Amino acid sequence: MASASFLVKNPAYGPLAVCFANKINVEFSKDQKENVILKADGSEFKGVSHVTRALCRVSTIDSYNTDPAKASEIDYWLDMAQDSLLGKDFNSLMASFDKLENHLALRSFISGYHITLADLFIWGALKSNAIFMKYLKNEEIGDNLTRWFNFVSSLDYVEEAVNALNNYVQSTKVKKDQGSFDIGLKDAEMGKVCTRFPPEPSGYLHVGHAKAALLNQYFAKSYNGKLIVRFDDTNPSKEKEEFEESIKEDLQLIGIKGDICTHTSDHFDTIYNYAIQIIKDGKAYVDDTDRDTMRQQRGEGIPSKCRDLPVEENLRRFEEMKNATEFGLKCCLRAKISVDDKNKALRDPVIYRCNLLPHHQTGDKWKIYPTYDFACPIVDSIEGVTHALRTIEYRDRNPQYEWFLKNLNLRWVHIWDYSRMNFIYTLLSKRKLQWFVDQGLVTGWDDPRFPTIRGIRRRGMTIEALRNYILMQGASQKDLMLEWDKLWAINKKVIDPVAPRFAALEKEKLVEVNILDEVAPFTKEILKHKKNPDVGTKNVNYSNKIYLEFADVAELQENEEFTLMDWGNAIVKKINWSADHSSVESMDIVLHLEGDFKKTKKKVTWLSRVAASGEKSVVDVTFLDYDYLITKRKLEEDDEVKDFITPVTEFKKSAVGDINMASLKKGDIIQIERKGYFIVDKAYDGTSMDIISIPDGKAGKMASKADTASKNDKKEKKDKKDNKKAAKKEKKEKVTTKAAPAANGVKGMYEVKPIYGVVPEIDTKTKMYEIKSIYGENVKVDLPLTASQRLNAPAQQAAPVEAAPATDKKAKKDKKEKKDKKAKKEPPKAKVEEITISRLDIGIGKVLEVQRHPNADSLYVEKIDLGNGDVRTVVSGLVNFLKEDEINQKNVVVLKNLKPVAMRGIKSFAMVLCASDADHTKVELLVPPEGSQPGDKVYFEGFEGEPDAQLNPKKKVFEALQVDFTTNDDLVATWKDIPFRTEKGVIKASTMVKATIK
Repeated sequence: MASASFLVKNPAYGPLAVCFANKINVEFSKDQKENVILKADGSEFKGVSHVTRALCRVSTIDSYNTDPAKASEIDYWLDMAQDSLLGKDFNSLMASFDKLENHLALRSFISGYHITLADLFIWGALKSNAIFMKYLKNEEIGDNLTRWFNFVSSLDYVEEAVNALNNYVQSTKVKKDQGSFDIGLKDAEMGKVCTRFPPEPSGYLHVGHAKAALLNQYFAKSYNGKLIVRFDDTNPSKEKEEFEESIKEDLQLIGIKGDICTHTSDHFDTIYNYAIQIIKDGKAYVDDTDRDTMRQQRGEGIPSKCRDLPVEENLRRFEEMKNATEFGLKCCLRAKISVDDKNKALRDPVIYRCNLLPHHQTGDKWKIYPTYDFACPIVDSIEGVTHALRTIEYRDRNPQYEWFLKNLNLRWVHIWDYSRMNFIYTLLSKRKLQWFVDQGLVTGWDDPRFPTIRGIRRRGMTIEALRNYILMQGASQKDLMLEWDKLWAINKKVIDPVAPRFAALEKEKLVEVNILDEVAPFTKEILKHKKNPDVGTKNVNYSNKIYLEFADVAELQENEEFTLMDWGNAIVKKINWSADHSSVESMDIVLHLEGDFKKTKKKVTWLSRVAASGEKSVVDVTFLDYDYLITKRKLEEDDEVKDFITPVTEFKKSAVGDINMASLKKGDIIQIERKGYFIVDKAYDGTSMDIISIPDGKAGKMASKADTASKNDKKEKKDKKDNKKAAKKEKKEKVTTKAAPAANGVKGMYEVKPIYGVVPEIDTKTKMYEIKSIYGENVKVDLPLTASQRLNAPAQQAAPVEAAPATDKKAKKDKKEKKDKKAKKEPPKAKVEEITISRLDIGIGKVLEVQRHPNADSLYVEKIDLGNGDVRTVVSGLVNFLKEDEINQKNVVVLKNLKPVAMRGIKSFAMVLCASDADHTKVELLVPPEGSQPGDKVYFEGFEGEPDAQLNPKKKVFEALQVDFTTNDDLVATWKDIPFRTEKGVIKASTMVKATIK
């Protein structure tokens, strides 16, 4: 049995692919001396050269060992792979790339009509070559070579080889996920540290609370101290006993149990006494200023009219507050700290206010209640808390906390603040979450779309994964906007080893399949999890009548062999399509159980339509999936939630599932084969069951479904492919020089257009005798420019050069002049390119479609019609300035000849020009003249030249011209006071004068 070991630092991709193609056992090493070692037939081979030849003798993927002629041909290409493609000489590599490009012009494979060792070793050499991979990435490799390379890369065993290597590399990397808890708690002593987790019983715990609870528990246990769970119940308007009970349950779920459980209300008498003390000390006053005026005065640093009231008056007023008199209800108690401190949290904060609602703990005893800011330092101190951990949002209030400790002569408590857990497309504010509940946009606080502990557990999050994720964050003070994908990826690692596997098929266009063999219904016991027998077994129904999903059937062809998972291979005999070819009425197959499942391209899930018992063979299932509740990654303070509501956030699909699913209980986590992980939300009740899709952390699945680009993967791939083709087309068209006279370049049977565009004149030398052209002296032919010629060709010619008739006399003269120039060794004079506005290709376009960028919340992706069938994808940073309906279907001014550039994964092929104020806080579209049509050319009088085919970004042409783009007092867009103009009139801004255009 052969085996191979590969060095991961410099992998030999060719031998690696051949090993996987021949199912040779492969291992990876980080420290072996040779980049590949092969053991076969009792011998050991080291190094790429020896291993390559040895693999040829053991490989069975082609006729190398049975056809000497074929072996000789393949050997030629193996020599090229080792001798010409692994070096670093640029000119030599370019010549080799050109050779492969030409060879593959009319071929799908390097040798013959199917994959051979030649393909795999040539592919491996190119894959190992950094220069080739760079040029491939920049789309500077010929179409034929690119096509072939991508095809070989897509082969199953090649992908498997590359993935195995990458997985090994990832698994051996030093883990950087684990956050640091080494924060150096000040004055922390073993056995004396006391922390507290103080939730307000006004809602359910969310993931942010979970982090706070886990951090407080971590530090308490690390110092053999204690954790206090304290309910901050100082506001009867928000608090409910049901919330308190749910918080206790959620804490228990995530493994947190306080050493002590208290309530702030336990200390209301003590806090009241401290309020009396601070009034008597002249450091607090009762204010009857109305709320709006007080807010204005605090903002502007204006003292209240009540600030200097005598102590006796303040005590009298506070008594009226306590008794809830008509006057007392208008008042609040404020700490006398500062009027105009830069930190507004210190501007005489409110520390007591009236509330007539009964308290769920103290009933009607109190009509006044302390604020959290006043109660917290008092209760922390008297309960023995040594270290108060708070999120950084409280950082401005830390001086206030310390002021109360000092001025009330309380025991000192150290503060440590840490970062909040903020997630994209997620609200953690209980007030905003309550709004969703009140509006009926969710089913409750345990809705799978909510970030509450109960919500994400209902979505399929395990407590183990949540704990691990939070501990990975550490106690960092760096505020981050976190992605959900990492958390769900950790969750997948927890559930994958133990989730039982079942089959389920979508009902839409479900296909009835008839197996033509005689198969009496029977059952077979198989593992629920092939890699974990401990998960148990299930009895699967088999019969000659089965279901397949339409999507699977649509990809099959008659006489094709495919695999029925957990059964064996089958061959398609007939597919009975509907009249309009939109669905399949039925399909006939025959079993071929002796077939090799490794050789089939399609492996499909299936369900028997009948059961051996004569009872039901399937259950009705509803797949549930969810989107984010909001469409913006991060809401700003002045954003209204209602403006960013995702229109549709719940998605349902009807399906039929394995009858074994009927025994599942609510909360069970399973895998539906080929679909993903699910959690049972409603167990089977004799009629149907509901299961919720569990995210697996893959970025594509975590994207907001509100973006239409995320809804249609096929369309996204097609657009990406079209964009790539358009970029190549533009790149080829940018060469405008004409070829020098040359012999007819047509070779072979077919005349083809040059692959690399038109060739600049190139000086060539030869030792052969000079002969006259057999085609005449003035024949002009455009020849393809090879990669090596592109390297040595002049960067640019000032203007197209018309070739003069070639004569012997002129040739000798030219030769002499070149010799003289060389002898003088004069440095060439740099050409100065004129930067003029005519070099910009500006035109009118119409926005056909606009949508949010799936990977960047400040960008739009637009489809713009530029006339004459030219529709381009354009990415614009306008989300923060214009709504989609202010752009969609509008005529816009577009700069068309910029070099295409990828913006967060989507290539942009033009730029929309807009007016902007100086600090870029207001932006509006330029307005073309009335009657404008896509394709209308924008010009500048006196500068009507031809634009560049494509601007060279290194020349900074646009940047040099754009500094003079502005709008004048009449709103007209201008360049150096010359209006932007089309045949129908001038271009303007809507409202902005003296604005920059960019």
